[in-house]
Amino acid sequence: MYDREHTAVVSHDEQMNLVAHTPKIAQQEKGEGILKGEHKKNIAVLDGVRACAIIAVMAFHINLMALNDLWDLPHHPFASALATFGGSGVTLFFVLSGFLLFLPYARALLFQASWPSARQFYLKRAVRIIPAYYVALFLIVLIFQQKYLQPDRWKQLSLFLVFFMDSSRATFRQLNGPFWTLAIEWQFYMLLPLLALGFLLIARRLPSLPGQRLFVMLGCCGLVIVWGLVLRLLGNSSLAQHQTSLIGRALLIFLYGVQGKYLENFAIGMIICLCYTYAWHAENGVIIRQRFRRATLLLGAGGVALLLFTAIWHFNVLHMQLPIFAFMDILTPQFNWLNEMIIAVGYGSCMMAILFGPVWVQSLFAWRPLCWIGFISYGLYMWHLPLLDFFNHKILPQIPAFSHVGLYLSYWLWLILIVMPIAVASYQLIEKPCIQFGSRLARRYAS
Repeated sequence: MYDREHTAVVSHDEQMNLVAHTPKIAQQEKGEGILKGEHKKNIAVLDGVRACAIIAVMAFHINLMALNDLWDLPHHPFASALATFGGSGVTLFFVLSGFLLFLPYARALLFQASWPSARQFYLKRAVRIIPAYYVALFLIVLIFQQKYLQPDRWKQLSLFLVFFMDSSRATFRQLNGPFWTLAIEWQFYMLLPLLALGFLLIARRLPSLPGQRLFVMLGCCGLVIVWGLVLRLLGNSSLAQHQTSLIGRALLIFLYGVQGKYLENFAIGMIICLCYTYAWHAENGVIIRQRFRRATLLLGAGGVALLLFTAIWHFNVLHMQLPIFAFMDILTPQFNWLNEMIIAVGYGSCMMAILFGPVWVQSLFAWRPLCWIGFISYGLYMWHLPLLDFFNHKILPQIPAFSHVGLYLSYWLWLILIVMPIAVASYQLIEKPCIQFGSRLARRYAS
Protein backbone atom coordinates (compact mmCIF):
# COMPACT_ATOMS: atom_id res chain seq x y z
CA MET A 1 0.00 0.00 0.00
CA TYR A 2 1.23 3.46 -0.89
CA ASP A 3 1.60 5.34 2.37
CA ARG A 4 3.25 8.72 2.68
CA GLU A 5 2.60 11.04 5.58
CA HIS A 6 4.25 13.84 7.43
CA THR A 7 3.74 17.13 9.19
CA ALA A 8 5.79 20.27 9.12
CA VAL A 9 5.92 21.14 12.78
CA VAL A 10 6.64 24.84 12.79
CA SER A 11 3.92 26.48 14.85
CA HIS A 12 2.18 29.78 14.19
CA ASP A 13 3.94 31.28 17.21
CA GLU A 14 7.29 30.21 15.79
CA GLN A 15 6.44 31.68 12.39
CA MET A 16 5.66 35.03 13.97
CA ASN A 17 8.88 34.80 15.97
CA LEU A 18 10.82 34.26 12.76
CA VAL A 19 9.16 37.27 11.16
CA ALA A 20 9.61 39.45 14.23
CA HIS A 21 13.38 39.03 14.02
CA THR A 22 13.52 40.01 10.34
CA PRO A 23 15.82 42.98 9.61
CA LYS A 24 14.02 46.19 8.64
CA ILE A 25 12.88 46.61 5.08
CA ALA A 26 14.89 49.19 3.21
CA GLN A 27 14.16 52.71 4.41
CA GLN A 28 13.55 53.83 0.83
CA GLU A 29 10.20 52.01 0.90
CA LYS A 30 7.38 54.27 1.99
CA GLY A 31 4.91 53.05 4.58
CA GLU A 32 7.45 50.68 6.13
CA GLY A 33 5.18 49.75 9.04
CA ILE A 34 2.39 48.78 6.68
CA LEU A 35 4.79 46.67 4.63
CA LYS A 36 6.02 44.85 7.70
CA GLY A 37 2.45 44.13 8.72
CA GLU A 38 1.75 42.82 5.23
CA HIS A 39 4.89 40.68 5.49
CA LYS A 40 3.65 39.06 8.70
CA LYS A 41 0.22 38.45 7.21
CA ASN A 42 1.92 37.04 4.13
CA ILE A 43 3.81 34.45 6.19
CA ALA A 44 0.70 33.63 8.25
CA VAL A 45 -1.12 32.25 5.19
CA LEU A 46 1.20 29.26 5.42
CA ASP A 47 -0.90 28.07 8.36
CA GLY A 48 -3.66 27.57 5.82
CA VAL A 49 -1.26 25.81 3.47
CA ARG A 50 -0.24 23.48 6.30
CA ALA A 51 -3.91 22.77 6.98
CA CYS A 52 -4.42 21.80 3.33
CA ALA A 53 -1.50 19.39 3.63
CA ILE A 54 -2.84 17.61 6.73
CA ILE A 55 -6.36 17.45 5.26
CA ALA A 56 -4.90 15.85 2.13
CA VAL A 57 -3.01 13.24 4.18
CA MET A 58 -6.09 12.36 6.28
CA ALA A 59 -8.23 12.19 3.14
CA PHE A 60 -5.67 9.85 1.60
CA HIS A 61 -5.98 7.37 4.49
CA ILE A 62 -9.77 7.57 4.56
CA ASN A 63 -9.86 7.03 0.80
CA LEU A 64 -7.65 3.93 1.10
CA MET A 65 -10.10 2.52 3.64
CA ALA A 66 -13.39 3.45 1.96
CA LEU A 67 -12.91 4.60 -1.62
CA ASN A 68 -13.91 1.29 -3.21
CA ASP A 69 -17.30 1.68 -1.53
CA LEU A 70 -17.91 4.93 -3.42
CA TRP A 71 -16.96 3.97 -6.97
CA ASP A 72 -15.16 1.41 -9.07
CA LEU A 73 -11.63 2.82 -9.41
CA PRO A 74 -10.91 1.60 -12.99
CA HIS A 75 -14.10 3.22 -14.28
CA HIS A 76 -13.21 6.62 -12.79
CA PRO A 77 -9.46 6.84 -13.49
CA PHE A 78 -8.96 10.59 -13.15
CA ALA A 79 -11.06 10.95 -10.00
CA SER A 80 -9.32 7.90 -8.54
CA ALA A 81 -5.90 9.36 -9.35
CA LEU A 82 -6.77 12.55 -7.46
CA ALA A 83 -8.35 10.68 -4.55
CA THR A 84 -5.23 8.55 -4.03
CA PHE A 85 -2.82 11.45 -4.36
CA GLY A 86 -3.49 12.95 -0.93
CA GLY A 87 -0.39 11.28 0.47
CA SER A 88 1.60 13.86 -1.48
CA GLY A 89 0.70 16.24 1.34
CA VAL A 90 3.85 14.78 2.87
CA THR A 91 5.93 16.50 0.22
CA LEU A 92 4.19 19.80 0.89
CA PHE A 93 5.06 19.47 4.57
CA PHE A 94 8.72 18.92 3.72
CA VAL A 95 8.75 21.98 1.43
CA LEU A 96 7.12 24.04 4.19
CA SER A 97 9.78 22.92 6.67
CA GLY A 98 12.57 23.82 4.29
CA PHE A 99 11.07 27.28 3.79
CA LEU A 100 10.26 28.17 7.40
CA LEU A 101 13.34 26.78 9.10
CA PHE A 102 15.73 28.31 6.59
CA LEU A 103 14.32 31.86 7.02
CA PRO A 104 16.84 33.15 9.60
CA TYR A 105 19.72 31.59 7.68
CA ALA A 106 18.53 33.15 4.41
CA ARG A 107 18.54 36.61 5.97
CA ALA A 108 22.02 36.07 7.37
CA LEU A 109 23.39 34.73 4.09
CA LEU A 110 21.87 37.40 1.84
CA PHE A 111 22.00 40.49 4.01
CA GLN A 112 24.74 39.61 6.54
CA ALA A 113 22.33 39.67 9.48
CA SER A 114 23.45 38.09 12.75
CA TRP A 115 24.00 34.34 12.46
CA PRO A 116 21.29 32.24 14.17
CA SER A 117 22.29 30.28 17.26
CA ALA A 118 22.54 26.56 16.55
CA ARG A 119 21.96 25.83 20.24
CA GLN A 120 18.71 27.78 20.24
CA PHE A 121 17.66 26.14 16.99
CA TYR A 122 18.20 22.62 18.33
CA LEU A 123 16.54 23.52 21.64
CA LYS A 124 13.39 24.86 19.99
CA ARG A 125 13.16 21.91 17.63
CA ALA A 126 13.56 19.45 20.51
CA VAL A 127 10.85 20.96 22.71
CA ARG A 128 8.55 21.31 19.70
CA ILE A 129 8.87 17.74 18.46
CA ILE A 130 9.89 15.39 21.23
CA PRO A 131 7.38 15.81 24.11
CA ALA A 132 4.19 15.45 22.06
CA TYR A 133 5.77 12.68 20.00
CA TYR A 134 6.82 10.64 23.04
CA VAL A 135 3.37 11.02 24.61
CA ALA A 136 1.73 9.86 21.39
CA LEU A 137 4.24 7.02 20.93
CA PHE A 138 3.79 5.55 24.41
CA LEU A 139 0.00 5.93 24.42
CA ILE A 140 -0.32 4.32 20.98
CA VAL A 141 1.89 1.43 22.13
CA LEU A 142 -0.12 0.97 25.35
CA ILE A 143 -3.52 1.22 23.68
CA PHE A 144 -3.12 -0.09 20.13
CA GLN A 145 0.30 -1.75 19.73
CA GLN A 146 0.97 -3.69 22.92
CA LYS A 147 3.12 -6.19 21.04
CA TYR A 148 5.93 -3.61 21.24
CA LEU A 149 6.02 -4.15 25.01
CA GLN A 150 7.37 -7.66 24.42
CA PRO A 151 11.17 -8.04 24.83
CA ASP A 152 11.63 -9.26 21.26
CA ARG A 153 10.25 -5.90 20.03
CA TRP A 154 12.35 -3.63 22.25
CA LYS A 155 15.07 -3.28 19.64
CA GLN A 156 12.51 -2.01 17.14
CA LEU A 157 10.94 0.27 19.73
CA SER A 158 14.35 1.78 20.46
CA LEU A 159 14.57 3.00 16.84
CA PHE A 160 11.35 4.93 17.39
CA LEU A 161 12.82 6.49 20.52
CA VAL A 162 15.89 7.85 18.68
CA PHE A 163 14.10 8.87 15.46
CA PHE A 164 15.67 6.25 13.24
CA MET A 165 12.51 4.32 12.41
CA ASP A 166 13.15 5.04 8.72
CA SER A 167 16.37 2.99 8.76
CA SER A 168 14.91 -0.52 8.93
CA ARG A 169 12.12 -2.25 7.05
CA ALA A 170 11.07 -3.75 10.38
CA THR A 171 10.12 -0.28 11.63
CA PHE A 172 9.46 1.63 8.40
CA ARG A 173 5.73 2.54 8.32
CA GLN A 174 5.17 0.28 11.33
CA LEU A 175 3.56 0.91 14.73
CA ASN A 176 2.02 4.13 13.37
CA GLY A 177 2.42 4.85 9.67
CA PRO A 178 3.04 8.61 9.91
CA PHE A 179 5.89 8.24 12.41
CA TRP A 180 8.55 7.33 9.83
CA THR A 181 8.44 10.83 8.35
CA LEU A 182 9.18 12.37 11.74
CA ALA A 183 12.52 10.60 11.49
CA ILE A 184 13.13 12.33 8.15
CA GLU A 185 12.15 15.67 9.65
CA TRP A 186 14.31 15.23 12.74
CA GLN A 187 17.36 14.26 10.69
CA PHE A 188 16.88 17.37 8.55
CA TYR A 189 16.83 19.44 11.75
CA MET A 190 20.17 17.96 12.73
CA LEU A 191 21.63 18.67 9.30
CA LEU A 192 20.28 22.16 8.58
CA PRO A 193 22.60 24.30 10.79
CA LEU A 194 25.61 22.41 9.42
CA LEU A 195 24.36 22.79 5.86
CA ALA A 196 23.79 26.51 6.39
CA LEU A 197 27.29 26.81 7.84
CA GLY A 198 28.67 25.34 4.61
CA PHE A 199 26.67 27.95 2.68
CA LEU A 200 28.16 30.63 4.94
CA LEU A 201 31.73 29.56 4.13
CA ILE A 202 30.92 30.18 0.47
CA ALA A 203 29.02 33.43 1.14
CA ARG A 204 31.98 34.93 2.99
CA ARG A 205 34.00 34.79 -0.22
CA LEU A 206 31.35 36.79 -2.10
CA PRO A 207 30.78 40.53 -2.42
CA SER A 208 28.27 42.06 -0.04
CA LEU A 209 25.75 42.66 -2.84
CA PRO A 210 22.60 40.64 -1.96
CA GLY A 211 21.73 40.05 -5.61
CA GLN A 212 25.01 38.27 -6.30
CA ARG A 213 24.73 36.32 -3.06
CA LEU A 214 21.20 35.25 -4.01
CA PHE A 215 22.31 33.55 -7.23
CA VAL A 216 25.19 31.75 -5.52
CA MET A 217 22.97 30.57 -2.65
CA LEU A 218 20.39 29.34 -5.16
CA GLY A 219 23.21 27.40 -6.78
CA CYS A 220 24.09 25.87 -3.40
CA CYS A 221 20.48 24.75 -2.98
CA GLY A 222 20.66 23.31 -6.48
CA LEU A 223 23.63 21.23 -5.36
CA VAL A 224 21.57 19.95 -2.42
CA ILE A 225 18.88 18.90 -4.90
CA VAL A 226 21.48 17.08 -6.99
CA TRP A 227 22.80 15.45 -3.80
CA GLY A 228 19.31 14.23 -2.93
CA LEU A 229 18.65 12.87 -6.41
CA VAL A 230 22.02 11.11 -6.59
CA LEU A 231 21.36 9.48 -3.21
CA ARG A 232 18.01 8.27 -4.53
CA LEU A 233 19.65 6.77 -7.59
CA LEU A 234 22.32 5.05 -5.52
CA GLY A 235 19.91 3.98 -2.79
CA ASN A 236 17.60 2.35 -5.31
CA SER A 237 20.42 0.47 -7.02
CA SER A 238 20.72 -3.28 -6.61
CA LEU A 239 24.20 -2.84 -5.14
CA ALA A 240 22.87 -0.71 -2.28
CA GLN A 241 19.85 -2.90 -1.63
CA HIS A 242 22.03 -6.02 -1.30
CA GLN A 243 24.85 -4.37 0.61
CA THR A 244 26.52 -6.84 3.02
CA SER A 245 29.53 -4.94 4.39
CA LEU A 246 29.15 -3.22 7.75
CA ILE A 247 30.39 0.15 6.44
CA GLY A 248 28.13 -0.06 3.39
CA ARG A 249 25.06 -0.84 5.50
CA ALA A 250 25.88 1.99 7.91
CA LEU A 251 26.21 4.45 5.03
CA LEU A 252 22.92 3.22 3.58
CA ILE A 253 21.17 3.81 6.91
CA PHE A 254 22.51 7.32 7.44
CA LEU A 255 22.44 8.57 3.84
CA TYR A 256 19.37 6.84 2.44
CA GLY A 257 17.41 4.73 4.91
CA VAL A 258 14.56 2.78 3.34
CA GLN A 259 13.06 5.41 1.07
CA GLY A 260 15.50 8.31 0.98
CA LYS A 261 16.01 11.44 3.07
CA TYR A 262 13.95 13.79 0.85
CA LEU A 263 16.68 16.43 0.65
CA GLU A 264 15.38 17.62 -2.71
CA ASN A 265 12.03 18.48 -1.10
CA PHE A 266 13.59 20.52 1.68
CA ALA A 267 15.87 22.26 -0.83
CA ILE A 268 12.90 23.43 -2.90
CA GLY A 269 11.54 25.09 0.25
CA MET A 270 14.94 26.68 0.85
CA ILE A 271 14.98 28.08 -2.70
CA ILE A 272 11.54 29.64 -2.19
CA CYS A 273 12.78 31.03 1.13
CA LEU A 274 15.76 32.73 -0.52
CA CYS A 275 13.60 34.31 -3.22
CA TYR A 276 11.00 35.42 -0.69
CA THR A 277 13.57 36.87 1.71
CA TYR A 278 15.31 38.75 -1.07
CA ALA A 279 12.02 40.12 -2.41
CA TRP A 280 11.02 41.49 0.99
CA HIS A 281 14.34 42.94 2.11
CA ALA A 282 16.25 44.00 -0.99
CA GLU A 283 16.63 47.70 -1.67
CA ASN A 284 14.38 47.43 -4.72
CA GLY A 285 12.09 44.88 -3.08
CA VAL A 286 8.83 46.55 -4.18
CA ILE A 287 9.77 46.13 -7.84
CA ILE A 288 10.81 42.51 -7.27
CA ARG A 289 7.55 41.69 -5.52
CA GLN A 290 5.60 43.27 -8.34
CA ARG A 291 7.43 41.06 -10.81
CA PHE A 292 6.66 37.96 -8.77
CA ARG A 293 3.04 39.08 -8.45
CA ARG A 294 2.73 39.35 -12.22
CA ALA A 295 4.07 35.78 -12.51
CA THR A 296 1.70 34.25 -9.94
CA LEU A 297 -0.83 33.09 -12.54
CA LEU A 298 1.89 31.26 -14.45
CA LEU A 299 3.39 29.84 -11.24
CA GLY A 300 0.03 28.66 -9.91
CA ALA A 301 -1.11 27.15 -13.21
CA GLY A 302 2.24 25.46 -13.76
CA GLY A 303 2.26 24.07 -10.21
CA VAL A 304 -1.27 22.66 -10.52
CA ALA A 305 -0.42 21.13 -13.91
CA LEU A 306 2.64 19.39 -12.43
CA LEU A 307 0.57 18.06 -9.53
CA LEU A 308 -2.12 16.73 -11.87
CA PHE A 309 0.58 15.04 -13.95
CA THR A 310 2.15 13.37 -10.91
CA ALA A 311 -1.26 12.34 -9.55
CA ILE A 312 -1.86 10.33 -12.72
CA TRP A 313 1.71 9.03 -12.67
CA HIS A 314 1.37 7.85 -9.08
CA PHE A 315 -1.91 6.12 -9.76
CA ASN A 316 -0.48 4.38 -12.81
CA VAL A 317 2.67 3.17 -11.03
CA LEU A 318 1.52 2.49 -7.47
CA HIS A 319 -2.16 1.66 -7.69
CA MET A 320 -3.50 0.52 -11.02
CA GLN A 321 -2.14 0.42 -14.57
CA LEU A 322 -4.96 1.31 -16.94
CA PRO A 323 -4.96 1.51 -20.76
CA ILE A 324 -5.92 5.19 -20.62
CA PHE A 325 -2.64 5.93 -18.81
CA ALA A 326 -0.47 3.62 -20.92
CA PHE A 327 1.31 6.63 -22.47
CA MET A 328 3.05 7.14 -19.11
CA ASP A 329 4.55 3.65 -18.94
CA ILE A 330 7.74 4.89 -20.59
CA LEU A 331 8.36 7.05 -17.51
CA THR A 332 7.97 4.23 -14.98
CA PRO A 333 11.74 3.46 -14.68
CA GLN A 334 12.32 7.07 -13.55
CA PHE A 335 9.60 7.05 -10.90
CA ASN A 336 11.54 6.06 -7.79
CA TRP A 337 14.17 8.79 -8.06
CA LEU A 338 12.32 11.61 -9.83
CA ASN A 339 8.70 11.70 -8.67
CA GLU A 340 9.35 13.43 -5.33
CA MET A 341 11.27 16.18 -7.05
CA ILE A 342 8.44 16.87 -9.49
CA ILE A 343 5.86 16.97 -6.69
CA ALA A 344 8.04 19.36 -4.68
CA VAL A 345 8.41 21.70 -7.68
CA GLY A 346 4.64 21.60 -8.20
CA TYR A 347 3.87 22.46 -4.59
CA GLY A 348 6.70 25.00 -4.49
CA SER A 349 5.26 26.83 -7.50
CA CYS A 350 1.85 26.93 -5.82
CA MET A 351 3.44 28.27 -2.61
CA MET A 352 5.12 31.07 -4.57
CA ALA A 353 1.78 31.90 -6.19
CA ILE A 354 0.18 32.14 -2.75
CA LEU A 355 2.97 34.12 -1.08
CA PHE A 356 3.10 36.73 -3.86
CA GLY A 357 -0.46 36.37 -5.10
CA PRO A 358 -3.40 38.77 -4.92
CA VAL A 359 -5.22 39.51 -1.68
CA TRP A 360 -8.19 37.28 -2.48
CA VAL A 361 -5.91 34.26 -2.90
CA GLN A 362 -4.16 34.92 0.40
CA SER A 363 -7.52 35.47 2.11
CA LEU A 364 -8.53 31.93 1.20
CA PHE A 365 -5.52 30.49 3.02
CA ALA A 366 -5.81 32.97 5.89
CA TRP A 367 -9.38 31.80 6.63
CA ARG A 368 -9.48 31.31 10.40
CA PRO A 369 -11.02 27.81 10.51
CA LEU A 370 -8.39 26.64 8.03
CA CYS A 371 -5.56 28.24 10.00
CA TRP A 372 -6.92 26.65 13.19
CA ILE A 373 -6.55 23.23 11.58
CA GLY A 374 -2.99 24.23 10.73
CA PHE A 375 -2.31 25.01 14.41
CA ILE A 376 -3.32 21.51 15.53
CA SER A 377 -1.86 19.71 12.51
CA TYR A 378 0.93 17.98 14.47
CA GLY A 379 -1.53 16.23 16.77
CA LEU A 380 -3.83 15.43 13.87
CA TYR A 381 -0.93 13.95 11.99
CA MET A 382 0.23 11.67 14.78
CA TRP A 383 -3.19 10.50 15.98
CA HIS A 384 -5.46 10.28 12.94
CA LEU A 385 -4.31 6.95 11.47
CA PRO A 386 -4.39 4.71 14.61
CA LEU A 387 -7.77 6.17 15.55
CA LEU A 388 -9.13 5.70 12.01
CA ASP A 389 -7.86 2.10 12.04
CA PHE A 390 -9.60 1.54 15.38
CA PHE A 391 -12.84 2.92 13.96
CA ASN A 392 -12.50 0.84 10.80
CA HIS A 393 -11.87 -2.47 12.59
CA LYS A 394 -13.64 -2.12 15.96
CA ILE A 395 -16.44 0.43 15.71
CA LEU A 396 -17.70 0.26 12.14
CA PRO A 397 -18.53 -3.50 12.18
CA GLN A 398 -20.84 -2.87 15.16
CA ILE A 399 -22.84 -0.19 13.37
CA PRO A 400 -25.87 -1.02 11.18
CA ALA A 401 -25.16 -0.96 7.45
CA PHE A 402 -24.79 2.46 5.85
CA SER A 403 -25.21 3.56 2.29
CA HIS A 404 -21.90 3.89 0.50
CA VAL A 405 -21.88 7.66 0.91
CA GLY A 406 -22.97 7.36 4.55
CA LEU A 407 -20.16 4.89 5.21
CA TYR A 408 -17.61 7.27 3.72
CA LEU A 409 -18.94 10.24 5.66
CA SER A 410 -18.85 8.25 8.89
CA TYR A 411 -15.02 8.27 8.74
CA TRP A 412 -15.00 12.04 8.53
CA LEU A 413 -17.52 12.31 11.36
CA TRP A 414 -15.25 10.15 13.53
CA LEU A 415 -12.34 12.37 12.56
CA ILE A 416 -14.20 15.50 13.62
CA LEU A 417 -15.73 14.15 16.83
CA ILE A 418 -12.83 12.04 18.15
CA VAL A 419 -9.54 12.78 16.41
CA MET A 420 -9.80 16.58 16.40
CA PRO A 421 -10.47 16.92 20.16
CA ILE A 422 -7.45 14.72 20.87
CA ALA A 423 -5.32 16.88 18.57
CA VAL A 424 -6.58 20.01 20.34
CA ALA A 425 -5.68 18.46 23.71
CA SER A 426 -2.22 17.63 22.40
CA TYR A 427 -1.71 21.21 21.26
CA GLN A 428 -3.10 22.92 24.37
CA LEU A 429 -1.67 20.59 27.03
CA ILE A 430 1.66 19.56 25.52
CA GLU A 431 2.75 21.42 22.40
CA LYS A 432 1.89 25.01 23.29
CA PRO A 433 3.39 24.91 26.81
CA CYS A 434 6.54 23.32 25.41
CA ILE A 435 6.82 25.98 22.68
CA GLN A 436 6.52 28.70 25.33
CA PHE A 437 9.03 26.97 27.57
CA GLY A 438 11.47 26.64 24.69
CA SER A 439 11.12 30.34 23.86
CA ARG A 440 11.80 31.34 27.46
CA LEU A 441 14.80 29.03 27.64
CA ALA A 442 16.15 30.37 24.34
CA ARG A 443 15.84 33.96 25.58
CA ARG A 444 17.69 32.98 28.75
CA TYR A 445 20.52 31.47 26.71
CA ALA A 446 20.60 34.54 24.46
CA SER A 447 20.92 36.89 27.45
